[in-house]
Amino acid sequence: MRCEICAVGCDIPPGGYGRCRMYTADDSGILERFPNTFLAAFPVAIETQPMLHFYPGGKFLQVCTAGCNFHCKGCVSEILVDHAESLAGSGSALGVGDVIRSALEQGCIGISFALNDPIASFPTFCSLAQTAREQGLLAGCSTNGYLTERSVDALVPLLDFANIGLKGASDRCYRACGARSANPVFYAIERLFDAGVHIEVSLVYRKGEEDEVFGAAGRIADISKQIPLQLMRFVPFGDTTPGAEPTIFESENLCDDLREILSWVYLFNSPGTPYLSTKCPECGKDTIRRDFFGPMGAHITGDARTVCDCGYALPVKGSVSTDIFTEPGMMGGYRVTRGLEMIWAILACLGVDDQPTLSRIWGEVIGSGMLKKELHDRMNDIDAYLGFVVDLASKTGREEAGRDLCSFITSRLDAIKRGVAGKPGPRVYYAMGHPLFALNAGRFEGKLVEAAGGMYVNRAIGREGKPGVTISREEFIALNPDFLFTSGFLTSTVEDTLRYCKEHSLDVPAVRNGHVHTMHPSWDFGSPRWILGLMTIARLIHPGKFDFSVDEEADHFYRRFYGVPYKSIATNRSFAHAGPKREGYWMGE
Repeated sequence: MRCEICAVGCDIPPGGYGRCRMYTADDSGILERFPNTFLAAFPVAIETQPMLHFYPGGKFLQVCTAGCNFHCKGCVSEILVDHAESLAGSGSALGVGDVIRSALEQGCIGISFALNDPIASFPTFCSLAQTAREQGLLAGCSTNGYLTERSVDALVPLLDFANIGLKGASDRCYRACGARSANPVFYAIERLFDAGVHIEVSLVYRKGEEDEVFGAAGRIADISKQIPLQLMRFVPFGDTTPGAEPTIFESENLCDDLREILSWVYLFNSPGTPYLSTKCPECGKDTIRRDFFGPMGAHITGDARTVCDCGYALPVKGSVSTDIFTEPGMMGGYRVTRGLEMIWAILACLGVDDQPTLSRIWGEVIGSGMLKKELHDRMNDIDAYLGFVVDLASKTGREEAGRDLCSFITSRLDAIKRGVAGKPGPRVYYAMGHPLFALNAGRFEGKLVEAAGGMYVNRAIGREGKPGVTISREEFIALNPDFLFTSGFLTSTVEDTLRYCKEHSLDVPAVRNGHVHTMHPSWDFGSPRWILGLMTIARLIHPGKFDFSVDEEADHFYRRFYGVPYKSIATNRSFAHAGPKREGYWMGE
């Protein structure tokens, strides 16, 4: 029986599944396998949807299920796709009534479906959107838009807003995700836009695929130049190589060119960029200032208005919220999936890969509310992190593996602490992406700096964002760092950092002496591989003090906990499903 929900058009046999594995068939037709089962529902500011021209700063209840009809390399929600069945069957699900009640009780003005694609739960999403509007709530979603004309028509009366995520302009890009053609997506954009649904478009930008970006922008402009375009700088989430990641500065230059095609172009996944703010096209002033807020997200910072001082009215639907909501802990858009990935990174090192155990753990994590605060706190403290490893090992019956992992980490941690005890600590500054985007004082990266015997100068900044804040040139110079590290996540090249610092006269010892370093992906936050980041920092800020080889230590770690040699890893997380292998040594161990 043919599924007519999305344009893939799977033929599903009775009792079988389609590509997304979220639908089956019987004599009555196509059925959802996990109907009326929302995995999570939590309030967010609409900019983390992300939506930028719709009720700025508005508080919405964001919901998700699991699964997707696409399988894209580098997906930010990979964990909700690759583990869809274990997550959907975790026993922590909320029904439509639960979601509506939660939205009303928490003072939300609407409901937004994001993180995974509503196409994977289409009848349930339609039911939710219908009920939300009956209760006076706004309703919208983020989707790849690969729908049949019938499904698009079903959405028209239900949606107030939608973010359509483009993979490019060509059929080639869509075939790489398991589709056949780009045309259904552009049809959906035009049909929804013409019907009065507020549409914004997000577009993935991979290095070397500028023609796809320009092609997509042109097709959007043919519908309307006023549709906001959110350029998503590609970062290597999931099973993809880091080489496809363009630099922040390359992406900003591309935005300048795109603004010749479309009226409103923004840049995401780029900490410190000014290209997230809305400028008045008449006088050039910032009318809505935003900053980076985790993957795929933004947040309003400072004043925001939809009518500029010069009188120009921005094409923004709805008023600016008088009380900008700030999400706690790991909440807020796709930061949630990052939280789940951090737990999965520990489970992978413990050798946990069976679906029943994963399903149980996901259920406990989501159902307990751990993502709201506890996970954030435990992931930002070394002792608490090790305690969390022990807890997960106990919950999964992997106590020996937990002791092994903790022993590996603490032996190196203790040796480094002994080696730097009583030594003067150089001043170390930690950025994310952009040299003027400073990580928060309490971030885990700063704990690594201090464990390695450095003075974490970010503590002197005095204000915080998520995961950090943009600081001024004067603030940076006053910090006067001897070393500058750029996070391994959403990073920037050493060359770009040095060039920016020199062009803007950021004259500090770190720049003058060439002590600017980019961390390896996942070696300084989230994954147990942070111990390798600690060793890297220690060697760099204390030259000649430690005689271990970081590459050799990485090889020991990868062989011991993933069962593969470090040098054989072509991607930063492609080994995540490999079972641990108990071998290795360190410093005479």
